[in-house]
Amino acid sequence: MNKLSIAPPLGRMDLLTMAEASQLVKSANGHLAPLLRDCALAVLSCGSHADDANDLLASNQNFKLEVVGNGPLISFLLTSPPPQAFVDGEIIEGIREHLYAVLRDIIYVSDKLTHWRTRGDSASDITFRILRNTKLLDEQPSSPLAVCWGGHAISEHEYDYTKEVGYQLGLRGFDICTGCGTGAMKGPMKGAAIAHAKQRRRLSRYIGISEPGIIAAESPNAIVNNLVVMPDIEKRLESFVRLAHGIVVFPGGVGTAEEVLYLLCILLNEKNRDQLPPVLLTGPESARAYFESLEHFIVDALGEKAKSYYKLIIGDPAAAVRYLAQNVIENPRPFNWDIEIQKELQIEFYPSHDNVAKLKLSRSLTTAQLAINLRQVFSAIVAGNVKPSVIRSIQSNGRFKIHGDADIMMSLDTLLAQFIKQGRMKVSGQYEPRYEIV
Repeated sequence: MNKLSIAPPLGRMDLLTMAEASQLVKSANGHLAPLLRDCALAVLSCGSHADDANDLLASNQNFKLEVVGNGPLISFLLTSPPPQAFVDGEIIEGIREHLYAVLRDIIYVSDKLTHWRTRGDSASDITFRILRNTKLLDEQPSSPLAVCWGGHAISEHEYDYTKEVGYQLGLRGFDICTGCGTGAMKGPMKGAAIAHAKQRRRLSRYIGISEPGIIAAESPNAIVNNLVVMPDIEKRLESFVRLAHGIVVFPGGVGTAEEVLYLLCILLNEKNRDQLPPVLLTGPESARAYFESLEHFIVDALGEKAKSYYKLIIGDPAAAVRYLAQNVIENPRPFNWDIEIQKELQIEFYPSHDNVAKLKLSRSLTTAQLAINLRQVFSAIVAGNVKPSVIRSIQSNGRFKIHGDADIMMSLDTLLAQFIKQGRMKVSGQYEPRYEIV
């Protein structure tokens, strides 16, 4: 088993005191070691098209990671790392940066999160502090940031479309933020990188925001130059919304549906109508069925008015981006404090069998509360597809059981069946539902 020592990238780690370095090494090799090891493995597996975290972990059982201290300096000692992270024995520089971003975020959050919560700090304050620690908020943005959502399980034609949209965004000066994985998360960055090169931009931002539970199923793509690992999906979603100056939604699956519902939950609050960035849904003609299925479900569940909160443009990347550019938030700030986010959207929802079974999906709820509960249902289905701990729980205890009013359940079942039929739930292997509509 080969061992490699990986030093930190220049300019990416703050200077540490001897005591700080010693504490970091102790934490990284102690209770945080399993989490850090799994996230580092995901980063080192950049370029993998597998989307099953358990398969990734099982095929790299010999991989080990240790954080080594030498005075105030730290480095990684890797045993049997995935070979695609290296060229002629040298680690790819972007992957080195991602490794240390994982270390930075996991250690920082572990050290601070309990204290913040005990003190009663708001979820928005915590989200802000984590992003500030990454240096993303150091300066007033000189370019608008387009947050792009969409699935990793998309066709090559749809992937090309996301690249063209990214290219059109890049020509108009947008930077890109995505969930950092493959498919619709990589395409916009790749397109924008070409456009930025043509426009001779040298300080482009390609921000990837992940979280520990899904990073192994959506390994950060190589274009990301600012990787952020948030502690949970709720803070990940809040980061997207507060950073965005415009939001683009490409075809996806349940994860993309969760993101759209999260946005609609916020938009249903009239106080946010003028605070949120423009929301654009777009894809090639082949994605029309996806968007029609999603829109039909949204209208069934939340009413016809929900359609007024976004713009749908099919098959015309330039027109789609022109719409976004014309409606982008003016004088963009690095973090939009003005958006009001309901506490129910900020509380971490753990997808256990009991929590899923308790979710109420009924017409007796307000539209806003129904949207919140539906978002949690989609979050649980995503977790059942990609999070190793949740997958193991389902293997032991059976599928999640989702209850609700008959008409809502019928609409939900139809939508999920369409996602499966369109091949939007999984890249590799046969998809086996880990939920049951009751």
